[in-house]
Amino acid sequence: MLKSVCGYCGVGCGIEFSEAKLTGDTQYPVNRGTLCLKGASQLISIKSSNRLLKPQIRENIADGFKESSWQESISAIADKIKNSPKGKVAFYLSGQMLTEDYYIANKLGKGFIGTNNVDTNSRTCMSSAVVGYKKSIGADFVPLRMDDVQKADLLILAGANTAESHVIFHNKIKKAKKNGLKVVVIDPRFSETAKSADIYLGIKAGSDIDFFNLISKRLINEKLYNEEFVQNRINGFEALKKGLETLNKYDMLKRTGLSHEAFEEFFHLYKNSKNIITAWTMGLNQSSQGVDKNLSLINTHLLSGKIFKEGNGPLSLTGQPNAMGGREVGGLATMLGVHLGFDEQSIKKVSEFWNTDKIDNKAGLSATQMMDAGLEVLIICHTDPIYHLPNRNKTQELMKKIALVVEINAYDNSETSKFAHIRLPAAPWGEKEGTQTNLDRTITKQEKLTKRADGVKADWEIFQFLAQELGYKKEFDYKNPKEIFEEYQAMTKLNSYMDISEASYDELSCKPFVWGEKIKNFLTADKKGNLFFVQNRELSEKATQEYPFILLTGRTRDQWHSGTKSANAPSLLKYKELNFCQLHPNDAKELNIKEGEEIKVVSKRGELLTKAAITEGILEKTIFIPISNTEINYLTNDLLDLESFQPDYNHAAVRIVKL
Repeated sequence: MLKSVCGYCGVGCGIEFSEAKLTGDTQYPVNRGTLCLKGASQLISIKSSNRLLKPQIRENIADGFKESSWQESISAIADKIKNSPKGKVAFYLSGQMLTEDYYIANKLGKGFIGTNNVDTNSRTCMSSAVVGYKKSIGADFVPLRMDDVQKADLLILAGANTAESHVIFHNKIKKAKKNGLKVVVIDPRFSETAKSADIYLGIKAGSDIDFFNLISKRLINEKLYNEEFVQNRINGFEALKKGLETLNKYDMLKRTGLSHEAFEEFFHLYKNSKNIITAWTMGLNQSSQGVDKNLSLINTHLLSGKIFKEGNGPLSLTGQPNAMGGREVGGLATMLGVHLGFDEQSIKKVSEFWNTDKIDNKAGLSATQMMDAGLEVLIICHTDPIYHLPNRNKTQELMKKIALVVEINAYDNSETSKFAHIRLPAAPWGEKEGTQTNLDRTITKQEKLTKRADGVKADWEIFQFLAQELGYKKEFDYKNPKEIFEEYQAMTKLNSYMDISEASYDELSCKPFVWGEKIKNFLTADKKGNLFFVQNRELSEKATQEYPFILLTGRTRDQWHSGTKSANAPSLLKYKELNFCQLHPNDAKELNIKEGEEIKVVSKRGELLTKAAITEGILEKTIFIPISNTEINYLTNDLLDLESFQPDYNHAAVRIVKL
């Protein structure tokens, strides 16, 4: 019996593998034996017929691929890097990578090639939360755990559909409800999660800041905030108070679309709840004001003092299995490593640790900026930017201009593969070993469960091969993931609050390690939390007469992104289709659209075909299309948050055409 950890969402469930069968690990604290359908079916993806099994190469994307050797492919990549300015080289990484893979890629890019253009697809889902946490509490640190819902009186889920995106965590929520937890769901859609809510608030898309500002304004005006906590441990109170005084509560409430009675019912519950958790995900993060939305939410916890206490706090829900590990390692272009930035002291520390003098002193290009930067080399690992970046028509044209696009992937049917010059076959979940960190700081070891397919390599081996070909044999001489993890552990000692060095690699599959449990205070220089006055500046694309609907995007329960892995499981497909469009009955009637009819959805940037799914569970003039529709980003807007560089995926103006 082998123990490992699931390779899908950020919940990070423990699994047991025996005789080609997966079951939940009954001893693992996150899931205690339960698994969602995706997790239980993931062995199918290893045996999939769409596996990429040999290196492939071509001169021009108009040509067909030919099989290549590893040496030929890596040599071609190394030669191009050597002959390109370092600022024109970029790595596009993924939350599907293990921590050791992330570490090697980050070390090579930032430490030895000398490019800080090393970013991850976490940019498109979690970067607003990263910036929000850093500004308010001093670090990219989640200050509570999933199990805190068992000690909370109230859980607010804002722009988060846990019933479909974080299934096992949602099971914890339902269990806590039996013990008295009250749940409020804030979402323009009456989602699967909303079905089990005590209060559902059908808020208008884009009005989250108004909603949380209404809470903060009431807390201050009615003196319901924790005055002692604010006075002794919080900065920025007077600025927030004065800023909120300038905002009209009736205007804010009107923008949310909520009635006075609905908000009062919620606030009565809120002010009478001792322990409060607010959890959120893409509904807030994926916005042109994603950071401000995070700050407005966190403000409510800083005012009430409901933070760094059991059963309380702002809980960011991470989407991918190792998005947190990538953030810890330094996989974002806006950080150097182990939560250190590009200040002089941090660069000195990291340069001495890696024994290099090549680190640049400014942040690199984010994943959402790379395509438009005139790159000469782009190495993409376990992610599909043609599919998942916004404004796909524009992204496709920009990628065509990059001289060398390298795709490292376990599967051969990505949308990006059409634009790659070299493709390298990587080991998927189940064929590789290493560590990952779930959404509440639990580090677990992912074990190799089955024999690795012939000809493929683990990601760390691929980046090590490239590093050695570039001349860094001594600096990248690792025999296994354990050696890499232990070097990374030593590096975390450069940061005073990261205690990852206390973990034991050999014990992690059976005994997960939760880092940061000793942190009970803010991580700012003065050990105080920071309040920020923010307001809804309505920066997102607005509906017009020509494009009268607002598009929302998100996951469904039994599919994962484009379905590259999960769509291969017949047991999943029978539950949810990959392609549908939810719209309100009144809108369907106005357009004479019937249930199941094929329709065309059009934005200023592109169009797609889908099927009508008519439901009263979505606001009028609002539609929802899941991201399992691989063409979704022909519609979305490439407008970014100016601080996090995260795209505004949930506020595109569209029209519906009956076919």
